Amino acid sequence: MSKLLCVILGGAIFASGCGTPAADSEGAAADAATAGAKSNEASSRPAPVSEVATKAPAPTYREVTIPSGTTLSLSLTSAVASDTSKVEDAVSAELTQAVTVDGRTVLPAGSTVSGQVTSAEGSGRVKGRAQVAFQFNTLTTGGEKYDMQTAALTRVAPATKSEDATKIGIGAGAGAVVGGLLGGKSGAAKGAAVGGGAGTGVVLATKGQEMRLTPGADVTTTLTAPLKVRVKIG
Repeated sequence: MSKLLCVILGGAIFASGCGTPAADSEGAAADAATAGAKSNEASSRPAPVSEVATKAPAPTYREVTIPSGTTLSLSLTSAVASDTSKVEDAVSAELTQAVTVDGRTVLPAGSTVSGQVTSAEGSGRVKGRAQVAFQFNTLTTGGEKYDMQTAALTRVAPATKSEDATKIGIGAGAGAVVGGLLGGKSGAAKGAAVGGGAGTGVVLATKGQEMRLTPGADVTTTLTAPLKVRVKIG
């Protein structure tokens, strides 16, 4: 009887020991199956669409020819003067009115031009009116620079002949008054001659007006040769 009991107890203990690994194995298999299902589910989902940076299309240009004789309305951005400017001094200006070709703007207002002084003569004491001349030969627009040919601009100081005559007349009249006070008619005649001479002397010693143009002065020139520029069309 005792042997039978021992056999039964031993069998129970053996069965219990063998059953634990089996259960662990079954649990591991279940966990693996669950992980595999999750992996398959994740892989079956559509991948997020990445945002693709799109670049703006590059602008396109075409070449346009501005014909000779086209007027350029300008405003000076530098000063020129008959008594201070020298030949080859830089001169600059900007376009005040857009230039169009076939209804399309090819040179917008604000485009800049540059050039040089070509002549500068101050006023003379006896004769000769002050004058200054300049010419533009470079255009900058749309970030590009172009060589161009334009008509030279010359500005001459106003004549002072009427003022000179007035000065001489005043001198003669003043001399006649002084001469009359000193010696009657003969004194007046001599005084007139002296006064006239004095008036002439004032004219000879006085220079005429100078020709000066300050920044902001409006000038107009024309193209003397066709000018090709690149115009943005899209």
